[in-house]
Amino acid sequence: MRTTRRTALATTLAAASLAILLSACGGPSAPQPGAAGASDASAGGGSSTIPDTSALLSAVSKDTTLAAMVPEAIASTKELKVGSNVQSAPNNFFAADGSTVIGSDHDIITAIGTKLGLTATYSNLDFGALITSLQSGRVDTTIAAMNDTATRQQSIDFVDYLTSGITLMVQKGNPAGITGPDTLCGKNIAVVTGTSQQTFAEDTSTKCVADGKAALNISVTDSDSQNQTQLRTGRIDAIVNDLPSAVYISKTTQDGNAFEVVPGDVIDGAPYGIGVNKDNPGLRDAIAKALDQLIEDGTYGKILDAWGISSGKVTSAVVNGGK
Repeated sequence: MRTTRRTALATTLAAASLAILLSACGGPSAPQPGAAGASDASAGGGSSTIPDTSALLSAVSKDTTLAAMVPEAIASTKELKVGSNVQSAPNNFFAADGSTVIGSDHDIITAIGTKLGLTATYSNLDFGALITSLQSGRVDTTIAAMNDTATRQQSIDFVDYLTSGITLMVQKGNPAGITGPDTLCGKNIAVVTGTSQQTFAEDTSTKCVADGKAALNISVTDSDSQNQTQLRTGRIDAIVNDLPSAVYISKTTQDGNAFEVVPGDVIDGAPYGIGVNKDNPGLRDAIAKALDQLIEDGTYGKILDAWGISSGKVTSAVVNGGK
């Protein structure tokens, strides 16, 4: 996918996602997927922020040709071990029971696993440990709203499945007066370790200093929930976060009264990639072909529609398309 197309899609996603903030939807007590009364966002009914995608996933079936592409060491287990950072709604997060993983990333990798004759099982890992866990064989693949970048491609391969970018989330009412990246100098900012957000914050801080302004005070944590606590209590001025997560969190936390997203163009639009060990090209190619099938049969689009992130859709699976 060309850089210009990625940027256009990401900018469209920004506008669409910010519009979601203005729509009515339920809070944290909304029904969980599979529960009676849970609404399906793709059907346009109900007010739940958590769609019921169980029927959609149940309709996916194994493709014997694709399943034959899976390396025997994995196929024999009938399990696809997935590493993720289950902290980032609406991509990957826990349902109200505290143990069931839900989200758009969960649904996509679950559907891919089914196509390959595998059951996706999750390991909740620190974001910074995902690549090493993949390299060591602890997990077979990763899906965690991780940007596919040229630097990361040196360590692992990616199958790109979504286009997004990052944004700034502030306290409701924006007391720090942050209007964009150029107003972050001297501010207290939180990011999750090992993310593109951390790189952006550090680069922005360097630019502030070069321009004779104060550096950013950057708090680096292991989870977005820690950052939300800091922002809610006023210890920091803003969180740098993925746009879909920032929109979802802003709308659902304290019935939308805790946070808001700073308006403006998405920052550093880029593809999200499903990570695969570079020594396992067979699995990588099987995942890519499974994703292509899900795109072609409409399942992929319905998943994105359900979670309100359809503007970030890709039209085909691309291997290592990040720059």
